[in-house]
Amino acid sequence: MTSSITIANDLVHESFQIPGREDDIKLQLIHRYHKDTKVFSGEKTIMLMHGATFASASLFDVPLEGGSFMDILARAGFDVWAVDARGYGGSTKPLALSEPANANPPQTPAVVAEKDLADAIEYICQRQGITQTHLIGMSWGGSVAGLYASRHPQRIHKLVLIAPLWLSEQPLRIDNGSELTAWRDISLAGAYEAWLAEVPEQARDTFLPISDFGKWLEATRNSNVGMSEFDVIRAPAGPIADIRNHWRAGQPLYDPEAITSATLIVHAEWDRDVSLDMVRDLFGRLRNADYRRWVEIGCGTHRVLLEPQRRQAHDAVIDFLSDSRSTV
Repeated sequence: MTSSITIANDLVHESFQIPGREDDIKLQLIHRYHKDTKVFSGEKTIMLMHGATFASASLFDVPLEGGSFMDILARAGFDVWAVDARGYGGSTKPLALSEPANANPPQTPAVVAEKDLADAIEYICQRQGITQTHLIGMSWGGSVAGLYASRHPQRIHKLVLIAPLWLSEQPLRIDNGSELTAWRDISLAGAYEAWLAEVPEQARDTFLPISDFGKWLEATRNSNVGMSEFDVIRAPAGPIADIRNHWRAGQPLYDPEAITSATLIVHAEWDRDVSLDMVRDLFGRLRNADYRRWVEIGCGTHRVLLEPQRRQAHDAVIDFLSDSRSTV
């Protein structure tokens, strides 16, 4: 059922829910494309997978100068989709998210989110009459995307991993070491300062325009569907369990050698959540990809898609997805 559809600046903005494979799960999809688009193809279709804490709209659809990431991709001629896994954004909130945090196991680990991603991809392939799509995963969303691409190589034309989580010998910042619970609450108070903490001190005064942060904050609040507290995001804790069970335990969630799609990794130099060593190791294991590319962006953090250097990331992604070469 369509919940909203509008046209702005020649782009169609659509959002609606689709049924998941389980009767009680509905998944929100956000859709963006140019109003003059008549023919849809796998080479021009993109699915976006969000990270561990915030929903798709908070990462991919923040209306910064020049447009959101989804807008930029749509203006480049792509048919752009984003899905919220269960527990995020406009998708179904598992009952455990409304019960005491310690009453249930961690909700929506990557193996569950991968099922939601699979349902979303199957839906758009059937709706658009295509057999493949590009897939872009950000941070923990890279874990979900990598798992899906390794299991369903026939469905993925090209894969993009932006700041993807991978094996780490060091603690990861998102995991504070507390007891694993079903969910975690993240306060938006102090979010600006927390963002700037990744930036070298001498660059902080001019790095993140307060107006851009305000747009992100508004998009994040608006994506907090069904939550009663305005400035608190309740996120499933499954991604934290993934860190402990896989990335910090030396047990990869998926096998990069099973990925055969052409693959791009985008990383920024000030990223404190994903180190260069993590990216280097992952890149080296993608040896069976049709071809692989790694783009390192200077003066950016884990949220490079929302920062002043975001155009470099946009250009890198669009160039990669538009490149007709299939071999090095």
